[in-house]
Amino acid sequence: MFTGIIETLGTIEDIQKDKDNLHITIESAITNELKIDQSVAHNGICLTVVAIKDNSYTVTAIGETIQKTNISHWNIGDAVNLERAMRLGDRLDGHIVQGHVDQTARCIYTQETNGSWIYTFEYDTALNNLTIEKGSITVNGVSLTVVDSKRNQFSVAIIPYTHQHTNFNTFKTGTLINLEFDVIGKYVTRLHQNKM
Repeated sequence: MFTGIIETLGTIEDIQKDKDNLHITIESAITNELKIDQSVAHNGICLTVVAIKDNSYTVTAIGETIQKTNISHWNIGDAVNLERAMRLGDRLDGHIVQGHVDQTARCIYTQETNGSWIYTFEYDTALNNLTIEKGSITVNGVSLTVVDSKRNQFSVAIIPYTHQHTNFNTFKTGTLINLEFDVIGKYVTRLHQNKM
C-alpha cells in the first residue's frame, strides 16, 4: 500500500530482457535503506527489489505488468518516481494507492500558468475507468486531485514542488504515463455495473 507521495527520483541504469520479463536496475538515494523482497512503487508500479549493489538495486517486471503499464517505454537514463510502501501508523498524506496500474494514458496538453502547471491526459474508456471532479487520481505514482473531468480525459494542476521533485517536469504532448484510478471509485463502479 502506498500514498502517492513521491520520496525521490531514481535513474534507470540498465534494462535486461529475460524471456517475457524485464530486469531493471535503478540508482537512487534510498538504495541503502532498501532490502531484498521490499516493495517499491516505480512510476506507480509496485515492483519487488530482487538485488542490491552499491547505490543501485534491481527489480523484475513480468509480462502482465509490461503489458498494462508504460514500463516497455522506459530507457536508460530516464527518471523514475519512487515511493516505498507506507508503514502502519503513518499519515496518509496522499490517498490510498495500491501500486496496481489500471491503464496508461497520453499527455495531450501542458501549460505553465504563472507558478503552476496544468496537464491534461487522455485515456481509453474501454476498461470502464472514470474520474470525477475533485476526486483522486494517481499519475506515474503521484497522488493528485482531478480539476477537470471528462468522459475520456482529465486535467491536474501541479505545484512547483511536485514539478521539481517528480518526473512531471519531463512530460510533454504524447508522453505515455501510468494511471491508477481511485480504489473506492473502482468498487463503486463495479457495484453499479453488477446491479444493471
